[in-house]
Amino acid sequence: MDKVRSSVYLEEKIARGLLWAAVIITLGALLAIILHILQHGLLHVSWEFLTQEPRLMGKEGGIFPALVSTLYLIAISLLIATPIGIMAAIQLTEYTRKGPLVKVIRFATETLAGIPSIIFGLFGFAFLVLFMGFSWSLLSGGLTLAFMVLPTIVRTSEEAIKSVPLSYREGSMALGASKWQTIWKIVLPSALPGIVTGVILSIGRVVGETAAVILTAGSSLHTPTSVLEPARSLSVHLYILAMEGISMEKAYATATVLIILIFLINTVATRIMRRLSSNLST
Repeated sequence: MDKVRSSVYLEEKIARGLLWAAVIITLGALLAIILHILQHGLLHVSWEFLTQEPRLMGKEGGIFPALVSTLYLIAISLLIATPIGIMAAIQLTEYTRKGPLVKVIRFATETLAGIPSIIFGLFGFAFLVLFMGFSWSLLSGGLTLAFMVLPTIVRTSEEAIKSVPLSYREGSMALGASKWQTIWKIVLPSALPGIVTGVILSIGRVVGETAAVILTAGSSLHTPTSVLEPARSLSVHLYILAMEGISMEKAYATATVLIILIFLINTVATRIMRRLSSNLST
């Protein structure tokens, strides 16, 4: 009996050691990448770099047009994908019975999530840029990115809604609330943290996407004044600077701004959603 206990204890200890090793390796790789970029990029980030337009194809000047274009792409894609994704998740979890149709929809959603970004880019170029006549523009890029992040929002929202206990729904409806009132007042506030997770993941993918954006939004160095004008995101600007050897200093600085931008957006989004969650729950 003692041998069995000691064997189980040893296995448990080895498993915990392997788990901690995996965590340390993952965090170590992440910190190494971030520190490398910050070490080479922070020296070249300045107010002028953030507010000036690029000159000589980006070798000089700043990244203001790319920064504005990135924020526009985030706003357009999330304004389209977030309500559609949440409503689709509500339909799948609250109004649709289990059956072949639901399985087909979920299979299609998972398949859409696994499609490479270059395929989305080619679709956006063929359908939005050429067929719809939107040309290279913020609208084409935003719609394409909305298609890309939609599966993520649907799946995370669906799992978040499923995690809400059934007793919450039963208690609300027992007090006379309608199904929609129960969903709006009880289910969604309880599921909001999970939904926020999907939105934050979507923001990260939008900010870091290159292939789909360069094929649909273009790579213009000018600040867009309309959703029908071409634009260059920060990731596309970084790609062009690094791959064409224009300026590695500007490339590292752009990468640093990207990291800081993602951190700030995620922090602000989380705080806003927590406040909305507390307001809805009260």
